[in-house]
Amino acid sequence: MEDAGIGWIAAIIIGGIAGWLAEQFMKSNMGILMNILLGIVGAIIANALLGLIGISLGGWIGYLIAGFIGACILIAIGRMIRR
Repeated sequence: MEDAGIGWIAAIIIGGIAGWLAEQFMKSNMGILMNILLGIVGAIIANALLGLIGISLGGWIGYLIAGFIGACILIAIGRMIRR
């Protein structure tokens, strides 16, 4: 997050947007707090996974994309655990 030049307030806003987009894409109903958490944690996870294969996303748009990808992964994992 610090490398991308994104502060905590921006991370919460971008994380909320990424979580909401993932919620809409995965047809889930989580709530605003869970969307923010999914977006932020998802961005951390997606950046780590993408870093393993040599892809680096930076800036606001990169954080949004990583948050969306990671949140979708977390929603899918949550669905698998519930079943």
